[in-house]
Amino acid sequence: MKNNFILIITLGILLITCNTKQYHHVDVTNPPFTQNTVFKSSEDLTSPKFQHLIQKYRLDTVFLGETDEFKRILLLRHWIKSIIKIDDFGDPYPGEGFAEGILDAALDGHGFHCGHFMTVQNGIMNAYGYVTRPLGAGPGVSGGPDGHHGINEIWLNDYKKWFLCDAKYDHHFEKNGIPLSALEVRDEYLKNKGADVVMLKGPDRLPIEIDDEIGASKERFMQTYTWIEWHVYNDMFTAWPDYETMLVMYEDDYYRNHTWIWDGKSHWAYNTEYLVTEKNRKAIEWTPNTLSSEIIIDGDKALITLTSNTPNLKEYQMKESGNDTWNPVKDTLEVTLENEKHEILFRAINLASIAGPEYKVLIIRE
Repeated sequence: MKNNFILIITLGILLITCNTKQYHHVDVTNPPFTQNTVFKSSEDLTSPKFQHLIQKYRLDTVFLGETDEFKRILLLRHWIKSIIKIDDFGDPYPGEGFAEGILDAALDGHGFHCGHFMTVQNGIMNAYGYVTRPLGAGPGVSGGPDGHHGINEIWLNDYKKWFLCDAKYDHHFEKNGIPLSALEVRDEYLKNKGADVVMLKGPDRLPIEIDDEIGASKERFMQTYTWIEWHVYNDMFTAWPDYETMLVMYEDDYYRNHTWIWDGKSHWAYNTEYLVTEKNRKAIEWTPNTLSSEIIIDGDKALITLTSNTPNLKEYQMKESGNDTWNPVKDTLEVTLENEKHEILFRAINLASIAGPEYKVLIIRE
């Protein structure tokens, strides 16, 4: 009898212990989320200009059958290079500075400088929903190379980072197989002149030390990114011809202790209303298409509120781990908790149906 009594008490304690299990949110590694606080605008994907651009030049045929995001971008870049020839001294240029006008003139045999390649690439990549921004750069060496170069950075969802994409020369830089941003290229050049970096050309990512087109070395190309200026307004294609010019530069020790020399004199934007500086590097390299969340758990209910950095956001989508189907959800939703473990995935989709990096929420009961 005594043993039966002890067994009943033990079972009762275990039952009480099981009933006191509670759900709680577990921190997991997710793509970094940095809110955009510097850049004032993005392209408006509802503009009919984008679809017209795609249809007029039959751009869908450029990457037909290719599903990998990075490869699609490299194929589009290569197409731009194949259409536009280089002419750095053709001023005045036809096309009035608009992507479509530049392409039409290029198809008639006219050549263009780097800024035109940048403008065209900006329009085409944004047309497909790839967040792309224009920037300028230069070596800024007093008594040495001091020219200026127009290029783009493109956000890679699969890599969860920006990468520098040069349409004029159809190349970019990688370190350990990872495409580098403009600031990362600058880091590597200032550290050891890019000794650990590979310059890759074309959609096949062919490693080269010298670009035979102009006879310039990898080191010389990387030196170009000693100084970098990003366009604060990122609506170059849809705002044309009323595109507003304002530049932002990263204010670090190098910036404070040196001067950007361009054509033998200080950069024209110094001490003007057209230049602002930013000391927070993360603010320059903010993270498009990424998510953050606030999670409140009450009993067997989880209230999840999503925040996003997605230009041209169409919707959020959700699926539970192990489920292949993504379903649209609102930015705030209530999830009923029934299992010991809930692993929920979210992502943002833009108006071009491009998916951002996946974001995981893990809730367990213990």
